Amino acid sequence: MIIKNARIYTPEHTFKTGDLTIRDGRIAFGAPPLEGEEVLDANGAYALPGLVDIHFHGAVGHDFCDADEAGLQAIADFEASKGVLAICPATMTFSEEILNGIMDVAAAHKNGQGADLVGINMEGPYISPKKIGAQNPKYVQGADAAMFRRLQARSGGLIKLVDVAPEEPGNLDFIRDCHNEVCISIAHTCTDYDTANRAPGPIIAALEDGADVELITDNVHIHPAVVRFTFNTFGDDHVILIADSMMACGLPDGAYSLGGQAVTVRGPRATLTEHPDTIAGSATCLYDCMRRAVCEMGVPLESAVRAATENPARSIGVDADYGSLAAGRYGNVVLADDDLNILAVVQKGKVIHDNR
Repeated sequence: MIIKNARIYTPEHTFKTGDLTIRDGRIAFGAPPLEGEEVLDANGAYALPGLVDIHFHGAVGHDFCDADEAGLQAIADFEASKGVLAICPATMTFSEEILNGIMDVAAAHKNGQGADLVGINMEGPYISPKKIGAQNPKYVQGADAAMFRRLQARSGGLIKLVDVAPEEPGNLDFIRDCHNEVCISIAHTCTDYDTANRAPGPIIAALEDGADVELITDNVHIHPAVVRFTFNTFGDDHVILIADSMMACGLPDGAYSLGGQAVTVRGPRATLTEHPDTIAGSATCLYDCMRRAVCEMGVPLESAVRAATENPARSIGVDADYGSLAAGRYGNVVLADDDLNILAVVQKGKVIHDNR
């Protein structure tokens, strides 16, 4: 396939008008045209890399933690329709027994349709009981290296991130033991500066250590001024946009669940039904989070795209294939108009959604 007349998001994080060639599913700049090759005229539209979501829970009525292949496939199909072509869904705080079933389904999943499953984000259970959020306090426990390794083996090596509250007893030992095996994400934590400095930690410690930070730009979780502040302070090379979406994403308002807890969704806001002041994930997909960052929060387009594509891919070690339109990467392309409405989604050189 050749995508012609596009404003291409380059590996230098700028836009350049030109043509994009995809051969054998991968970007191939400068390759000569082939007889009968499909030509897609972008008519000046943006050509963005397929997005990479490393922290979300579900969509269209399904949750990754349902441990159901049909549900996982439905999530993958929905995400691909929204330009998210690589996914690393998150578990919730559960027992090892429950997590085993989730790992089994993920390990058996085949990437033949929809977004590619490229990893698992193990959000619980090694978190602080004082910063539980929408997680289930029943299953919170100290970090356990042996348990993590059993789960990692069961998943076929798919676990890319493990959330840890470093101030909890024994959790620093886990970080020391396992940081070379998996990316440690400091989350759901009350850690102080000194503790956080022993690992990528929150706020000032994260800034000084050069850590990446996750942002949910659904215009519910974080004030736009804080979003702009974070980009300006950490730099767009260290910000990762995530959706943190739950099963209501892509569906109307109503009653849903997250991690076994009842959730009420009204508009973009999802809250625990019994604790309506507690946000329970989002109802917004990553593409729409990126779009809101640009259109509603004042984040430069180039920065927002980088934070939703290259940075998350790099953070979990899949950037040789995903997150960029550099030569050799998968030909995953989102064509969008000036208002960032999706016009078409191309996966590995094939149009899978066409809204033109």
